[in-house]
Amino acid sequence: SVLRCRVNKPLVDVRVVKGEPTELSCTVSSKDVQGTWFKDGLKIKNMEGVRFEKQGSVHKLIIDKVEDFHAGKYRFETEDIKTEASIFVEDPPQVDKVLLKNLTNVPTVTKAGQKVKIKIPFEGQLPIKATWLKDGMELVDDTRIRVDKADTFTMLSISSSERKDCGDYKVRLKNDHGVLEMNLKLVVIDKPEQPTGPIKVIESSSNNITIQWKPPKDDGGKPVQSYIIQMQQVGKEEWVTLGETPKTCTTFTTNKVEQDMGYYFRVRAVNVEGASEALESDEVKAASKAIPGPPDPPEIVSTGKETITISWKVPHRTGSSRIVGYTVQKRKKGASIWVPVTNVPVADRKLKMTNLKMGLQYEFRVAAVNAAGVGEASAPSHPAFARDSTEPPGQVRDLRVSSRDSTSITLTWKTPEPKDGVDVKGYEVEMRSHVNLNWTKCSVLPIKATTYTVKGLQAKELYFLRVRAVNDSGPGEAAELETFVEAPPPVVPPRFLINDRVKTLLVIKAGNTIRVPMHFEASPDPVVTWLKDGHPLPKRASINTEHGATQLLIEAAEFSDTGTYTIELQNQSGNKESFSFQVQVTDIPQSPGPVVLEENVPKTVTVTWEPSASEKWESDLYYTVLKRESQKGLWHTVGDMIHTNKFTYTKLIPGRDYYFRVVAKNCLGTSGPSETVQPWRLQKQKADFQVKQREYRGVNQNQPPRFLVQLKPRVVTVGTECQMSCAVTGYPQPKITWYKDGRDLSKDPTYLHKNVFGVCSLMILGVVKNDEGEYMVEASNDLGRAFSKASLTVKGNN
Repeated sequence: SVLRCRVNKPLVDVRVVKGEPTELSCTVSSKDVQGTWFKDGLKIKNMEGVRFEKQGSVHKLIIDKVEDFHAGKYRFETEDIKTEASIFVEDPPQVDKVLLKNLTNVPTVTKAGQKVKIKIPFEGQLPIKATWLKDGMELVDDTRIRVDKADTFTMLSISSSERKDCGDYKVRLKNDHGVLEMNLKLVVIDKPEQPTGPIKVIESSSNNITIQWKPPKDDGGKPVQSYIIQMQQVGKEEWVTLGETPKTCTTFTTNKVEQDMGYYFRVRAVNVEGASEALESDEVKAASKAIPGPPDPPEIVSTGKETITISWKVPHRTGSSRIVGYTVQKRKKGASIWVPVTNVPVADRKLKMTNLKMGLQYEFRVAAVNAAGVGEASAPSHPAFARDSTEPPGQVRDLRVSSRDSTSITLTWKTPEPKDGVDVKGYEVEMRSHVNLNWTKCSVLPIKATTYTVKGLQAKELYFLRVRAVNDSGPGEAAELETFVEAPPPVVPPRFLINDRVKTLLVIKAGNTIRVPMHFEASPDPVVTWLKDGHPLPKRASINTEHGATQLLIEAAEFSDTGTYTIELQNQSGNKESFSFQVQVTDIPQSPGPVVLEENVPKTVTVTWEPSASEKWESDLYYTVLKRESQKGLWHTVGDMIHTNKFTYTKLIPGRDYYFRVVAKNCLGTSGPSETVQPWRLQKQKADFQVKQREYRGVNQNQPPRFLVQLKPRVVTVGTECQMSCAVTGYPQPKITWYKDGRDLSKDPTYLHKNVFGVCSLMILGVVKNDEGEYMVEASNDLGRAFSKASLTVKGNN
């Protein structure tokens, strides 16, 4: 018997980027076997870019540079064996590697006012969507900045650059095969901003003035080298340059001043590009001899029959000469006239006043004296009675525990019953444990407030606590209680409480409120941090966190609020948990621009239009083209789910008039239409020309199913109409089957199916809550199968 040849190593599917090399390889059990290669069912005779190698029992099909037409199903076959595999050609956006390296590694540097042009040529499967972002925000055209997009390049143009153009730029090139992102940096050099004000006077005398300022907030991209200081005398026009300080010095002293004269100062920052605008001061006066400022209010040291002793501190501003003493004044509480206590200034900072009327209440104030005269008086002291405080205060009332945890107890109480002549200076809190008989004071000085937290306690221990009111005569009777310290709460690592109502994608109409509550559990309470695209939230966003819940609130959504929001929980042990969700802020699209009709290919009309302005903020926008055959006829859809700005209509009948209309659509609705004004008419041809197509040996039109446009997630409201759409290609034409949560919808009358020129849609006329779930489209033909999935979220109640 003859041994049959076997496949030891079969062909395996490969995915390869267009322009790169690839190979298919299989190993058979015999070295003597010759085989034949097929592509898409046809024998390969002479295919461009393809060569074959046989190395013993290994057979290879080698492509040095893959092109689009190389995609397909390949078969290696001998008399005994057959093995198959596919080559999938991917053509993502690509940029020349040397240019890419230069753009990403070397910043673009320009001077303010100059033009900037950054052009990036690219290759890849069209259409390619090019997006420019600065500091994470998409760039939109304005009077200075323009973003040009073409099939082979994208270009950023700035007519007159400014410092605010500095920053990190990202260029995102995207097509159905992939995404290429490039990070660029633009540096704009300019003169500095003016120094940061205000100009402060830190010293002023009759001979000198010293001013101070802060460096500019923006140095113009080049270090500040120096500051130029100028002065103008009040009443004169001329500015006099006083001098220049080095870059590190932000103070300047001048002696070119006269006593009691007013001046203005101005300061400029200088870098290699030039001098900044001037920061100007208010009027500054060269002082006369300066008197002292006010001291703090005097303190009451002690009281007695007909006597009160006070003390005070040196004023913060002592003036231009040494303090020689202080004047002291008194008044009865409620009186308006202050009376001097002594005839000459008091050298000490303490004074015992006698001959006061017993039982009356007095206030006191002091002023410092120097060579320039008597300074400003202090604010009044606290009122004090001239009397002996011979009786200690009564017992505090309503002593109780207001809160406790595993290491502390917080007490609150009320003041003792008021009694004539008996004051309260503060409170003493004392404690002892149940095994210790000695009381310990919790604070060295009396406590002024009627609440106190005792800290550093042992968990689950029993403690005795007491509180006494005190005055100059001593402590009053103690109020006592016994209480315990709670056990520490169990440590619960941070965890989000996520249910079906928590969504990872929110689609919000511009102007509506964004309100996202999130519930969590953790013990102890974690630190809650909110981020947008990895950065702190914008100021318009407010966060409220309490009792295991945190909420994001933005009153009126703007397009810039689109992004990824992240909530981070972290406890004291370092345990961390995070949750992210997407917010897409959108609106009903604006109308497309003017519509133009052209006959680029005989017997067809190509409809082109200016993009809707909404493309700048709506990534899921698409277009629908409609036509009618008379000025008052019905409109019929001829193209849907169009993601470019071009559509070719081929089913023209010569001699008829055609009108075309284009609308933009997204998940919220449909824009107003843009329409052709004049009708389009295809002239009748005198004769048809037969064009014989050139055969291309070895290339087969058969293709497995492939999705050109994937299904997209949808968010709709109960009761509205919902249409989910995708676009598929393949030959023979694929069979389309829809599924919901794995269930075949082919025989379900609730759903309407359509397949128009490969644009497949599923319509739900009145959405109910049960329609929520995951939807899937299966496209299949003899060459394979392809799938696309997306979720439908339903808001509102039935």
